[in-house]
Amino acid sequence: MEANELFQELNAVTKRMDDVKIFHHALPFNNTEMQLMKEIVRANEEGKRIISSRLAKILGITRSAVSQIVNKLQRKGIVQRVPDEKDKKIAYIELSKSARGLYDEMRERINHMFEKFIHMIGEEKINQFLKSANEFIDAFNSMQSDFPAVSLNGAGVELA
Repeated sequence: MEANELFQELNAVTKRMDDVKIFHHALPFNNTEMQLMKEIVRANEEGKRIISSRLAKILGITRSAVSQIVNKLQRKGIVQRVPDEKDKKIAYIELSKSARGLYDEMRERINHMFEKFIHMIGEEKINQFLKSANEFIDAFNSMQSDFPAVSLNGAGVELA
């Protein structure tokens, strides 16, 4: 396989992976919303509370994006902002009481879906895929220092 062909195939596969909507159709929330709720539940189960900036860091998105998601979920009655008793500038993000039951039900549906997926594909193939994918990512990441970023300024391209 030539390098250019590999590059094209990798782009196609990554696009398809990005387009996978694990929760599409089955649940009323997208992947990021489910991850956000999962992190809220995890913090709660550890006896902790979580703020937007921590959610942003965990999810790998901006605080602004977290704020938009929280606003959307708050309008639906799924999450609520709870001000800190001592510092009113701090607001914890929590699931509403009714949303916790909904979340638990969705987790059961997700677990069932993945059990079916494991049965369909087979545990050995899934483990092989995950091992190969992680090896592939690790190999690419280890090469990053060998290929410094290209400067467009030297090519006469003006950057905004």
